[in-house]
Amino acid sequence: MIKTISRVALTASFYMIFAVAMPAKGSTVMIVGTSTGSSATATVNLTFDPALNTLTFTITNTSPFDARVTGIGFDLVNGYFSGNNSAGLDGFTGANSAGFTLGNGDLGNVPQLNNAVLDFGWTTGNSGSFNGGSPNDGLAPEQSLSFSVSGSSFAGMTEAQIANSIFVRFQRVGADGEGSDVGTPNGIVPVPEPATMFLLGTGLTGIVALIRHRRKSA
Repeated sequence: MIKTISRVALTASFYMIFAVAMPAKGSTVMIVGTSTGSSATATVNLTFDPALNTLTFTITNTSPFDARVTGIGFDLVNGYFSGNNSAGLDGFTGANSAGFTLGNGDLGNVPQLNNAVLDFGWTTGNSGSFNGGSPNDGLAPEQSLSFSVSGSSFAGMTEAQIANSIFVRFQRVGADGEGSDVGTPNGIVPVPEPATMFLLGTGLTGIVALIRHRRKSA
């Protein structure tokens, strides 16, 4: 009887450890404009690997009309402004993507949200400023674009924390294309790893069946 319980406990431990070891599938972040609402929207599918301190995400512009995404930035911690300069985290490396150039460090003010200090981000145009941007180089509605960035400054952060820190700049907003806005997360939806749920569920089911079989045989 003791050996049976030991085997059952060992099997349960295996399934639990294996399930925990499976990597997270990621999070889906809904971006909504702070002043224009549904006229400036996007969806971000984001995954953070804490072992590699690497963030990857794909942004899809879901805005109506011809609103363009012209900047994407992250304010991971509370930075501060000193004169015309800002101080936050740095040391991030990654690649440019299509018309977006990765900027590490001071990206300027975030329109409408002047207390934000971006630690890194991607901007369009030649200014290197989140407040600027080129709609012609931006992401059009129904288009998607993927990004990746790594940095030791990610250490100790969670995927939810990073997802909550995103800012998205929109231009050509509205039916007349004369508006602009900055979108922030409206809701984070964690996406569970299907394989993890399947293994955990089937594993526990098998354990219960084993216990019942042992009891009937005793």
